[in-house]
Amino acid sequence: MKIFIIGNGGRENTIAWKIFNSDSFTENNGKLYCTLGNPGIDVFAEPVSISPEDITALKEFAVTEKIDFTFVGPEVVLSQGIVDVFEKSGLMIFGPTKKAAEIESSKIFAKSLMTKNHIPTADYKSFSSNEYDKAFEFLNDCAYPVVIKADGLAAGKGVIIANDKDIAEQTLKDFTAGNSLSTAGLNFIIEEYLEGDEISVFVICDGSTYIILPFSQDHKRILENDKGKNTGGMGAVAPILKYMNESLIEKIKTKIIDPVLKAMKDEGRVYKGCLYCGLIIANNEPYVIEFNCRFGDPETQAVLPLIKSDFLEMLIASAEGGIKNYSLEIDNKYVCCVVLVSKGYPEIYETGKLIKGLEEAETINCLIFHSGTEFDNHRNVISSGGRVMSVVGISNDSMEDAANISYRNAEKINFENKYLRRDIGHRQLATLSTSSNKNKEFAD
Repeated sequence: MKIFIIGNGGRENTIAWKIFNSDSFTENNGKLYCTLGNPGIDVFAEPVSISPEDITALKEFAVTEKIDFTFVGPEVVLSQGIVDVFEKSGLMIFGPTKKAAEIESSKIFAKSLMTKNHIPTADYKSFSSNEYDKAFEFLNDCAYPVVIKADGLAAGKGVIIANDKDIAEQTLKDFTAGNSLSTAGLNFIIEEYLEGDEISVFVICDGSTYIILPFSQDHKRILENDKGKNTGGMGAVAPILKYMNESLIEKIKTKIIDPVLKAMKDEGRVYKGCLYCGLIIANNEPYVIEFNCRFGDPETQAVLPLIKSDFLEMLIASAEGGIKNYSLEIDNKYVCCVVLVSKGYPEIYETGKLIKGLEEAETINCLIFHSGTEFDNHRNVISSGGRVMSVVGISNDSMEDAANISYRNAEKINFENKYLRRDIGHRQLATLSTSSNKNKEFAD
């Protein structure tokens, strides 16, 4: 069995690890390939020198190599229609079609869909770039803070919480001038700000039914106590025990997941793959902050270690329409993922820094997943991105223990200008602050 992974970040390193360790992969003499790869992914998969966004070359490789199954990580290539292209060529692939992926690639489409189908979300108004004056007038009547979201994909930079009118106006100027997001922000929405606790929900869909993976909670802000600039994610924990109860889980299913999947189907956008639901829980009620059309990062690093059943079988069941026959089994464990980043991220940072101490990390109850790393000419591992790697602690006992494992091992790994948050999981840890997730920015 030949499996092809598209993407080469921390999410894809985790996917490669999980597929590689699936019984069905071993039993079928599996071989993994991955676009570009990185030092972490290369342990499990053969790197392929094709851009993750070159759909034509990706398809040609899959056809030539007789790839049996393809997993797609990044949202950009999903929004460009890679699933449609692969399926037209008779290739089995995990992910939504281009029309279905619009639930992430257009914030305006997603909000309109929710409004029409009475799916709980923040009140909003949408604007195009030629309605700039109307948007400015609208800001006069807003209660602050407000949330401003670029309509298009913006690599985690398209959501701004404006605490006052001056910040809101400057954000609109940057969006509509294309200064910060190119064309992604030419159309945008201005949205009511909701306070509450965030959870991330992965829903694995096959077009007719679905299963829900363990709930997780990520940490987007660069600084402790959820302050500072928004990032692609500084860490995540799973499962979520605080804030969750049977009543709330049922509300998430009946008020959000069931109606959105039905609405997508009614519009001719049957959803297959992973639907990411970013939610705010306020007064025991769930509200949608965003939908994504793929696994999130770093939540993937926190959730997948909890899956006990065959992961590859689950992915294939989604693509083949067989989720009803798949039995999801979850380990009763706790996971804390801490992301090591380059100082200066998410803005200007340096790369090419030698990474030391990887061999000193514990091999029991600790996993290391690479995001922005590469080999230098001497096969040393060096940094190549803002988010460098994830250190994942796993415990049978408690979230506190999982966090301790993660941080203990994070200290063993070093590179110049290494930075990490010291409070990942603080909203779940009994010994730390459990205050509401206020002033939280939600990324693409």
